[in-house]
Amino acid sequence: MAQPRLSMQELIRRRRRSGFVGRGPERAAFRANLDLAPDDERHRFLFHVHGNAGVGKTFLVRELEQIARERGALTAYVDESAGSVPEALASVSRQFAGQGHRFKELDRLLAAHRMRRHEAESAVATLEPAGASVGSRVLTQAGLAGLSLLPGVGALAGTVDAEQVAQGADRLRANLGARFGNHEDVQIVLSPERVLTPAFLAGLADAVATAPWAVLFFDTYERTGPFLDGWLHDVMTTDRYGVLPAETVVVTAGQRPFATAHWGALADFMSDLPLTPFTDAEARRLLADRGVVAEPVVEEVLRLTGGLPVLVSTLAGARPADPEDVGDPSASAVERFLKWEPDPVRRGVALACALPRRLDADVFRAVVECGDDEVEPLYGWLRGLPFVDERGARAQYHDVVRAPMLRMLRRRSPRGWAQRQRVLAETFGAWRAEAESGLTAGDLWGDERWRELRLAESYHQLCAQERGALPGVLRDVARACDVGAVEARRWALALLDAGQDADAPEAGRWGMDLTRALAAEGTSDALLLLLRWGGLDAPARAHAHVVRGRELRRGGGHEEALAEFDRAVALDPGLVPAHLGRATARGDLADYETAVTDLDRALALAPDHALAHSLRGEYHRILRHHDAAIRDLSEGIRLDPAGEFAWASRGAAHERRGDLQAALADLGHALDLKPDYAWALSRRARVWRGLGDHARQLADLDRALALQPDWAWGRCERGDALRVAGRHQEALADYDRALALDPDYASAYASRGASLSALGRHEEALADLDRALELRPDYPWAREQRAAARAGRTP
Repeated sequence: MAQPRLSMQELIRRRRRSGFVGRGPERAAFRANLDLAPDDERHRFLFHVHGNAGVGKTFLVRELEQIARERGALTAYVDESAGSVPEALASVSRQFAGQGHRFKELDRLLAAHRMRRHEAESAVATLEPAGASVGSRVLTQAGLAGLSLLPGVGALAGTVDAEQVAQGADRLRANLGARFGNHEDVQIVLSPERVLTPAFLAGLADAVATAPWAVLFFDTYERTGPFLDGWLHDVMTTDRYGVLPAETVVVTAGQRPFATAHWGALADFMSDLPLTPFTDAEARRLLADRGVVAEPVVEEVLRLTGGLPVLVSTLAGARPADPEDVGDPSASAVERFLKWEPDPVRRGVALACALPRRLDADVFRAVVECGDDEVEPLYGWLRGLPFVDERGARAQYHDVVRAPMLRMLRRRSPRGWAQRQRVLAETFGAWRAEAESGLTAGDLWGDERWRELRLAESYHQLCAQERGALPGVLRDVARACDVGAVEARRWALALLDAGQDADAPEAGRWGMDLTRALAAEGTSDALLLLLRWGGLDAPARAHAHVVRGRELRRGGGHEEALAEFDRAVALDPGLVPAHLGRATARGDLADYETAVTDLDRALALAPDHALAHSLRGEYHRILRHHDAAIRDLSEGIRLDPAGEFAWASRGAAHERRGDLQAALADLGHALDLKPDYAWALSRRARVWRGLGDHARQLADLDRALALQPDWAWGRCERGDALRVAGRHQEALADYDRALALDPDYASAYASRGASLSALGRHEEALADLDRALELRPDYPWAREQRAAARAGRTP
């Protein structure tokens, strides 16, 4: 029976493993660790490989992965192609699925995360349900500041009282859930790792039930560590997300050692694997294994490489046999290891393919001038070179080899360098234009493939040092900030790389400054940098102010956000998102009348803007302009019949106006569109109350609070329903929880006072009713209840 044909990738892996030299102690320690039971005191749960670029970290990590697989382990490898914890978890899930173990729940949540992330802006625009106190808005701002994972809130969080932050964070999540959906939807946007990680750990537990080990490899930790390190530390040392199976081993690899202050407590459970350049003996062994034994040649290789494994391996692969092959010692290292490749076509291919940051077969064809029948063998040869890493379906040069190649190309022919970069920029630009097919102008930055091609095009424009390239890229960085901090970091790194690769100091400085700003305070600081020093034209500045306003608003800085939107409008009075953003910022500050005026202007510019109609209708509803509210919400529904928010808000307006059947129909439709819409459920409960159906009222409130348990307004609503039903003890539990979430909630104090009075606890009732009137002096119902409590009776 014929043996199955091996793939190119498998052949490359086998050849590389057969020639693996050195790192014997590290490989032995890792192999022995897999022979120890997890409860053996000698077993280590974490290995950290570290050393300078080119020292062979990725080679060793890939070798350790093969060792783990030989022992029956399930493995996953993550590198800098992941830009966040969700992206890292998605990569792990895909790789485990390829080994026969699917993380079904994690995959479902990842899909929800991607969807909800795009919906977040509109959800935040309609956060606050009616009835929220002014105090709750202050707490919401504090809660936003306390969400340290959101960009741009670090400095503010440190100035807010810790108790306020905790209470405000609860309030924020509650209000977001009331508008956005259920508790999981809120968490999956604000703190995705909190939702995704338990599912990930559950999937790992299932996996190790059928495999002896699960081994996770996190490479290029100098780039992935900023977002992975804190999460990984929590996963391994706390039960914050659940239980990590003991049969899990983690391997990290980066240029720097682990931070002792952070990981010191785990020292007894981890192995530190520092890598240094090959010793002379190790380098000589590798050379001998490749047939390079002539002492003058060996000595020259050692001198050239300094024992750096990637360079030793590269030069050994050329198998120079004569000292004359070494050539002039003053020649560059790049020329030396390419000189030993006798085929001029291959030499040219190796140099040309250093130009793009990443390669696939399409990019290879764009870079290399050869016949169609030559592409596959040449590309296969290139991918087998020691300094070329496989990154999924793509290939990438080691920095330590690529950098001198680029320097040589640039210095040897500056005009040729610029021309090659322009050709690549035009190629990626043509592919980007193709990707725009079927997309509107507003959809482009939401399309991942389009963004990737735009970034590659921009990198090569910067490397060609085309006039106007840098200002154009800085404009695009502002657009990238609108997508999110992960995307903005990718653009900052491209600027940094272009500065180094093309000797373009201005681009490099921008890359460094933006990287630091994003690491410190997120996209808000990066946008401020662009606005101050980026030389943006008026339309780009207006857009940057809008994006920064959104970020500040998410971080609870509503006054600062309003100022940003004001600046955007001043620069571009016709910019609809600026008017819309200013309206939502005013709504956050309870300035609904002026917010309506802003929305009037937005709709004068864009009469068919469904969200603007719906928001204006909502603000009219809050202002009790019921006819205007219903008119605007009806238009929002006409323009976007699938928008559940407009249906729910119109239902609430009908309920307030007394048209209970219309309210029931609209709220029912909203719940058909989104069954887990907690705010719509709570509003429908009010309709059931008006219809005298207390059983259905409580059923809807129970369901709403099951979806959003930390919702103060919902707790107070259910408490009132229970109080009216005479179930005062149960009502007290809801009022207590509502006040724990929002200590300045006057209605909750008044209602709790009424229930306490009904239970004969008059002194406690008076204290609560006094507090309600202190918060809201013009509160007639609370005043009536206090009079009744003083008289020692209930009305």
